[in-house]
Amino acid sequence: MKRILFILLATLSTAVCSAGTDAMSNSKVRKETRFLTDKMAYELNLSTEQYNDVYEINYDFISGVRYVMDDVLRGEEWALNRYYDYLDVRNDDLRWVLNSGQYGRFIQAEYFYRPIYTSGSRWYFRVYVTYTNHNHFYFPRPYHYRTYVGGHYRTHYNNVSYYRGRYKQPYYNGSYRIRDHKSYTTHRRSDFGSVTVRPGSNRAPARDDVYTTRRSSSSTNRSGTTGTTRRESTNTNATTNGNNSSRGSSSSSRNNNNSSSRRSTTTTKPSTERKENSSSSVRSSSGSSTRNSGSSSTRSSSSGSSSRSSGDRR
Repeated sequence: MKRILFILLATLSTAVCSAGTDAMSNSKVRKETRFLTDKMAYELNLSTEQYNDVYEINYDFISGVRYVMDDVLRGEEWALNRYYDYLDVRNDDLRWVLNSGQYGRFIQAEYFYRPIYTSGSRWYFRVYVTYTNHNHFYFPRPYHYRTYVGGHYRTHYNNVSYYRGRYKQPYYNGSYRIRDHKSYTTHRRSDFGSVTVRPGSNRAPARDDVYTTRRSSSSTNRSGTTGTTRRESTNTNATTNGNNSSRGSSSSSRNNNNSSSRRSTTTTKPSTERKENSSSSVRSSSGSSTRNSGSSSTRSSSSGSSSRSSGDRR
């Protein structure tokens, strides 16, 4: 019984600790971001303003990498490179928020500097190895915990850090980029040693490779739809004209005057039928947006002269 309970607790702990992309919802991103930021604020003695800014930076990082981690686990080299791009941007942003001393301590803490690692077929946050109580927080939530959704990420500011120049303090000017670091291979092996890189996977799928077929198919569908609409409009006009002729013939029979059938059709047609006929003519005009064309087409269909110019008025 004790063994079963131990297995269940271990499984639950792994499920809570792990951060697979299939479970990484926006609320999960906020929770993971807060936990990491809370521990950074505790160890690095962050001010309130720093605490809120570091939360934003960590949020942008976690929100971005969640979309590539599945590809990292599959051994896609381009995804591994993309992950370190996100990480280098995050660590650069932190340079402008932390002072030189805080950033030096930040680099020494591996679970802050390189926060994600893989084991088996899952990926995890290193901070949970040091702080095992996943529900303990030293500080309250950041003021924009539920409202921040990435508005300060550098892509919104011409790829320049939003936080640059916000703090009047000495900033860290040493090496911070992991991909340019001489120990990059060692760091990568430590972070993703369980991942087997697939040969020839260094190129990310291009957008054109993914969407070219869809775009051409969409264009074909649009052309087909346009042609169908025109054919339906033509059939509608034919049906409407046929109905108008039938009404004209019926009116002619009731009046026993074959020579004035067309005139009686025009005079006895209700105003609503003229509007319907006008709408049908406008739909069949293939993009012409003038009401005069519809009105002229109505008069031409009523008089039986379908070849008359749409701009001709009596």
